[in-house]
Amino acid sequence: CTKPQWDGRLDFPGNKTEFPEYKNQELTCTEGLKPSFPTVKCAKELQRVNSGKPKYGEVWWGKKSTSTWMRIEGGVQCLEILQVDPGTFEISSTSIKLNWTCRFPDACQGMRAMCRPAVPSSPPCEAEEVMGEEMSQGQEGTFTCSQLQPFTYYNVTIALPSNTIIYSECKRTKETVPDKPEELWLDPISGSLRWKALPSCKGDILGYQLNITARSAQDGGFLEMERLQVNGSITEHRLPEHGPGSRYVVSIRGVTAAGAGAASLWQFQSNSSDSQHPLDISCHSVHDISPSQGTAILSLRPITSDGVREHQLLVTMTHNGSVLESTCLGQPQPFRASQQPFNTSQQPFNTSQQPSTYLAAVLNLTTPMDFVLGDGTQGQGYHNAALRPGWNYTALLRLVHHSPQSEKFTCVCYSFSV
Repeated sequence: CTKPQWDGRLDFPGNKTEFPEYKNQELTCTEGLKPSFPTVKCAKELQRVNSGKPKYGEVWWGKKSTSTWMRIEGGVQCLEILQVDPGTFEISSTSIKLNWTCRFPDACQGMRAMCRPAVPSSPPCEAEEVMGEEMSQGQEGTFTCSQLQPFTYYNVTIALPSNTIIYSECKRTKETVPDKPEELWLDPISGSLRWKALPSCKGDILGYQLNITARSAQDGGFLEMERLQVNGSITEHRLPEHGPGSRYVVSIRGVTAAGAGAASLWQFQSNSSDSQHPLDISCHSVHDISPSQGTAILSLRPITSDGVREHQLLVTMTHNGSVLESTCLGQPQPFRASQQPFNTSQQPFNTSQQPSTYLAAVLNLTTPMDFVLGDGTQGQGYHNAALRPGWNYTALLRLVHHSPQSEKFTCVCYSFSV
């Protein structure tokens, strides 16, 4: 019989081109592959009778290790010993898991699987070599590499005891949130906050989130809070100027596709080496208070002169400084008609019905004015509800500015008790 034109990766014994009939031939493939029929033999078969003379053709038969002889249709192919369905991969930031199926169970004895970094690691992104070994047999199984580094390429290989690699694939672990920025400083010349760029060890740095709280040294009742996100290539931000001695609290965190990481918190005072002193909260006082009417008169001034007119007047029933900061940033609840902070009938007051913070007024403020807080006027989403004797109050005049990259909340507080 003549050597058939099958898979070019097949090797016949002795590299012969002709073979005797009915003699078994053991086929092999290149490394990591197995022939679909490891053992074959040829025979002559009667095909037709032409002019009284028989015509014979060559026929090949094949046998697998556990099967009977069968006629080969379509040739012999070199097949992968191990199959891994790409759809079964489970990849996290610290692990790679795959399901495998062995086409030739006899050949899959003592397999060894491992994950190794595809490229050598270098500071600051150190990736330890992690070896996962699994001695497996049978037709299917699972292999998991754990304790891997995030956002790192690994070569996942499965090899036979002879070190023949029967599966190899390069996979990258998923991103996770970045570490917190460690190096921050204030440039005294430019007045900009600067920080050292985070490395892309745990994911591409998409940007930085900054929360800035500023208090003016000249006006303790002034509070400015800014939330913004800058591009990952930016490593500085100019701080708002509120004069010498102004105090700032800045938090900054890096952002990857997996989300924001831990924040670094920094406190400092402009033109001062004292960076640990807490921010002072000293609201404006209110003297003209009428407990019988449930009112107080606030002397309001526009917060800025940049043309923004709409000011909100928020009321919260506390003098707590941390609550004031969250109130300046927050969204007050709508005031419902059934919620009256001042009970004119002197009956027991239902504190569960009143909101802790509410919007008392929306003002088109361009010049200083005296505003009567608690006169009972109301409109869409706001209610200037009467004040209740015996309670502490803080009113915040707020200006909100939105842009595609930031939100700025500027508040002036007025503190009093009825």
